[in-house]
Amino acid sequence: MASQRTLIRGGYVLSMDPSIGEIPHGDVLVEDGLIAAVQPTIGDIDAEIIDATGHIVAPGLIDSHRHTWQTQMRALCTDWTLADYFYGIRLAVSPAYSAADVHLGNLLGAAEALESGVTTILDFSHCNNTPEHSDGAVTGLRDAGIRAVFGYGFFDSSPQAPAHFTDHRARLADFRRIAGSWFPSSSGLLTLGVSLTEQATVPLSVTAAEVHAAREHQALQVTHTGCVWGLPNGIREMDAAGLLGPDMVHVHCNTLDDEEWAMIARSGGKVSISVETELNMGMGRPVFEACERHGLAPTLSCDIISLNSGDLLSQIRQGLGFKRWADTEATNLAGDNPMKVTTTALEALRWSTVNAAEALGLGDRIGSLTPGKQADLIVVGGPGTTQHPHIDPAGALIFQTSPSDVRTVLVAGQTVKKDGVMTGVDLPALLERADTSAEQILTRVRSVVPALPPTPDTGFGMFAELAKTNLVS
Repeated sequence: MASQRTLIRGGYVLSMDPSIGEIPHGDVLVEDGLIAAVQPTIGDIDAEIIDATGHIVAPGLIDSHRHTWQTQMRALCTDWTLADYFYGIRLAVSPAYSAADVHLGNLLGAAEALESGVTTILDFSHCNNTPEHSDGAVTGLRDAGIRAVFGYGFFDSSPQAPAHFTDHRARLADFRRIAGSWFPSSSGLLTLGVSLTEQATVPLSVTAAEVHAAREHQALQVTHTGCVWGLPNGIREMDAAGLLGPDMVHVHCNTLDDEEWAMIARSGGKVSISVETELNMGMGRPVFEACERHGLAPTLSCDIISLNSGDLLSQIRQGLGFKRWADTEATNLAGDNPMKVTTTALEALRWSTVNAAEALGLGDRIGSLTPGKQADLIVVGGPGTTQHPHIDPAGALIFQTSPSDVRTVLVAGQTVKKDGVMTGVDLPALLERADTSAEQILTRVRSVVPALPPTPDTGFGMFAELAKTNLVS
């Protein structure tokens, strides 16, 4: 059988592989879905040619935490706090989603990611209200052609009156069904994960059951950690119970103290920072400094599409801006000026390439343009005014690039965007469906909840005593 070859020729290669480095005018050969060679020039060969002259060639970006199902609720949370989000999206909007809505949200959300150069997402899927919702979430990702870790969420969006699952055991059974039905192996574009119910909102025994179920299936775990001020976060209790581990991605972590950070670092856990959400919803400082202090490699996420865009480059840009400010604030307040930046654009690009690949357990497959890895890559440039000239390619990628400047995207060697146009997906039709879906969802919500968000005056206060009780093993 003849091999399938693609040659990306003449671009500025940001390989993110230290043994290869940057090649100002280089070629990348893709063969049968894998990167076969990265070098200054590859001679004439029988291959499809992508002319990358004047463009940047880089690894596909990796989002380490995204609630993709919320795509139809775009910008609903614009002026909401975290408490508003919890009561509005999690307890009011989520129950109004049908299985078809979840499928559409994941399909369109994954397409949005791909269009902006995000080739891999860790999908924190916590709208699994019925088995059909779970299936819809998986098939939405599959139909988009994205690489993803599907993080099955056990969260009950209607805890007072569950619509389908009568107890936690039924949810565990549905997770095992999903694992057996959709994830017979770990070698495909979609791999299995678990999105843990937030610690302290459920008994510690429930958290332990979810962790054990994940580990039975070698599934990556992702969890919202330390994001609500004034409430216990469960890290000490999980550490004492032996539940922490290197197979966990801890999201946010804004409220952790030094001892809790040490526990995560000692366990080998990973960290995902959602800059835009954390700064806008009053969650506290993004935790770059704590990661640095404890030797943890930060990763970034777009988080809630009901607030943020699916453009991960904007998260890197905001994250880098925040980190540089935080690193130099003391200098400024002392009446002085920094003499150099503390983090370069190229170093920040690691957050959403190499670091994120390792966090998702996929470092041997993706994250850099390394021969033998999967050919997940992006070609950036084209006619956009911000793409001329490319004086500093890493800087142009992070500070000057919008989704329209991402001209070509490959996932496992398959072209999903070519010359600025998505392939294999009818975006106008999807967008029309999204408008209809959003209208129907919000009509269902408003038939039950007169005003959004339905946040009580106590905010998260009602959970304080419950959390203390739940953290007793």
